[in-house]
Amino acid sequence: MFSVSLPRPTSPFSSSTRTSSRFGNRIARTAAVFALGSAMTGIALAGTATASAAPVNCVSPPSANDIQVDDTASCGATSNGTGHATAGAADSGTAVSVNDGPGATTTYANGYGVALGASKNAGTAYAFALGGGIAHSWADAGQTTLAVAGWGSGATSEGRGVDCVGPLSLALNLTSGQFCVLGS
Repeated sequence: MFSVSLPRPTSPFSSSTRTSSRFGNRIARTAAVFALGSAMTGIALAGTATASAAPVNCVSPPSANDIQVDDTASCGATSNGTGHATAGAADSGTAVSVNDGPGATTTYANGYGVALGASKNAGTAYAFALGGGIAHSWADAGQTTLAVAGWGSGATSEGRGVDCVGPLSLALNLTSGQFCVLGS
């Protein structure tokens, strides 16, 4: 009826093996989420060829503050320091990129989407709003962040955390390993 079990022998390597395993799992999850985000972005960008408004592309430098509007698409990019900011929009999209110091910010929006990105102190930020989503990405102190949002969804990725709202959302902070996907 009752059974007695003996304690499991422990190895001095078991703790490091467990830690290594958790680290490996974390890296694998991060890679999987990044692959999913890249695929979602690629699919959405492939569908932008039918956009009714001419695409606009803003780049800084060479311009200190590049702002462009063509029909219903608009973008703005400003960079202060050695980094760069790039923003692109089509078909009623609005994209804004800001960079301060070394680092980079890239944003793209289409189909009534809004993409906002900012980086500072060697951070790298990516924000993609596709087909009506709202994406916000902020990177500081060497972080790399990604936010992708589709129709009716929102995604935020920054140093303090990530947030996804709606079924077509993805947010990832590659530096901390934080991520959310599909409104979870």
